[in-house]
Amino acid sequence: MNSKDKLDVKDIAKSLNDDLAILQPLSDECCIYRAPERVRKLYEESYTPQLVSIGPLHHGKEKLKAMEEHKRRYLLDFLQWSDSSLVNLITYIKQNERRLRNCYAETIEYGSEKFVKMMSLDATFIIMLLLKNHCPQLRSNNIDRIFYKPKMISYLWYDIILLENQVPFFILEELFKFSNKAELVEGLSMIKLTRSFFEGCMGYWVTNDEEKDFSQVKHFIDFLRICQLPQKKKQEGSINKLVMPTATELHHAGVKFEMHPSRNKLDIEFDKGILKIPHITMSHEVELLLRNVLTFECCHFDNLYFNDYILLVSKLLISGNDVEILDRGGIIDNRQENNEAVASFLRNTICYVNPNMFYFSDVVEDLNSYEKSIWHRWNAKLRQNYFNTPWTGISVVAAGILLILTIIQTACSILQII
Repeated sequence: MNSKDKLDVKDIAKSLNDDLAILQPLSDECCIYRAPERVRKLYEESYTPQLVSIGPLHHGKEKLKAMEEHKRRYLLDFLQWSDSSLVNLITYIKQNERRLRNCYAETIEYGSEKFVKMMSLDATFIIMLLLKNHCPQLRSNNIDRIFYKPKMISYLWYDIILLENQVPFFILEELFKFSNKAELVEGLSMIKLTRSFFEGCMGYWVTNDEEKDFSQVKHFIDFLRICQLPQKKKQEGSINKLVMPTATELHHAGVKFEMHPSRNKLDIEFDKGILKIPHITMSHEVELLLRNVLTFECCHFDNLYFNDYILLVSKLLISGNDVEILDRGGIIDNRQENNEAVASFLRNTICYVNPNMFYFSDVVEDLNSYEKSIWHRWNAKLRQNYFNTPWTGISVVAAGILLILTIIQTACSILQII
């Protein structure tokens, strides 16, 4: 090895040591992620804001700059509403800068001044958006371009349920407390305002279960995930291979489909030939929500409840005919263009099968056993083909009686001859 080679090795070692010296320790506060590149390439629009950037991951994009003026106006509204000073606001965010940065899975390259300014605008914008949604008297009559411009608030809903477009919930809660008025207005809190906001755009998703624990909620996506977790979670089981019959195959085996009274999507039960599934609304915003909740779950948790939920439903609804069966049972409210669009969304959503931890392993096992039973299939065929209406049933019974009488008459004739 010549002297030049030795010099190169030392330079590389020094460079790496410098990089290691400034390496920040991993934080357990990390909770906001970018979608994995493989998923993002397939569903770009499901993770990319179209109107407003919240937080650093999409900040500064040209098409989102128009909303920056609205943020500044809402900052003024926040200062007037809270009766706090801009200096106090910025000071608090600066004091929590490291904690805020730790909430993002990737290093935020913005300098301290730009980061603190951005967080000040984005956090107060979200607080005032939720406040004005809940308390219409706080809106500037007819001149608030978010609430009085047609469809603007609806477009904002889509952007606010994106994982890459989040700010940590703790900063919203702490800044909300800057105002002494907060407790005087119906005992408001950020959790109550968040619930009120999302009930307006997706009331079918936000449950009224007051026993849910939102004390450690990380951001809006986490709030929406917690809303749909069952109060009493069952133990995940193992499953050798995720193979199960479709809704059509189960129908042919005599399985009945009923809407489960629970509003928690994960409360799927199968017992005595009846598959109970909580109501499912399928629309554009539900697709966005499911993909972003799923991505957050896969990045952050070991228990993949919604991953398993989508897997189970996707196995049930392979085709438009399968969707039609659940639609007839009142289980699905399809707001897509047709039934095939629902099946296509489920088929094309990337999920992960963990054979050692599958939340619906008992349901899959019971459905497979039921569908494989020759007796169940034969009984279902008899009922569906010959007893599907009262008149056909009467006809079959009458034909059976006539056949029996004919046999008796023939037997009596033979006996007389003998």
